[in-house]
Amino acid sequence: MPIISFRLLYGLLIMGHGRRQILWVAVTTHPTAEWIANQLTEACGWEQSPRYLIRDRDGAYGEIFLRRVRSIGIRDRPTSPRSPWQNAYAERLIGSIRRECIDHVVVFGERHLRHVLLCYMDYHNRTRTHLALNKDAPISRAVATAGRIICHPILGGLHHQYGRI
Repeated sequence: MPIISFRLLYGLLIMGHGRRQILWVAVTTHPTAEWIANQLTEACGWEQSPRYLIRDRDGAYGEIFLRRVRSIGIRDRPTSPRSPWQNAYAERLIGSIRRECIDHVVVFGERHLRHVLLCYMDYHNRTRTHLALNKDAPISRAVATAGRIICHPILGGLHHQYGRI
């Protein structure tokens, strides 16, 4: 993504396919195999690692990354070249982030983009409804039936969350 100074920033998204939850967001100016491997380690943490990793065939995934994936016990499944439909959930998520967030914000730098993406991640996981999840968010929430409705702006008013108090 180009920023205000016309430099390029690169983002890394790790998504759980089950409930379409964004698990990890990271931003850098120089994506390297070592950086991506460290982000994967931080995203998994001490929790149970996923069994599979579906990824594209970007040249940034180098030998260091592949060794880290194998050492964690994750089976690497790269998609076929020029086949974005093989990872449709991730492609749809990237498109949603662009249309619903990034296209409406002027990014000033790496720290600012990280902040915007983390705010969007919180909105996506807790508030944004998905038809495939029966109009629920990836992190399920209880339906409030009584109380006064209030509006809470998200991302500086770009999106809103309506709830009852």
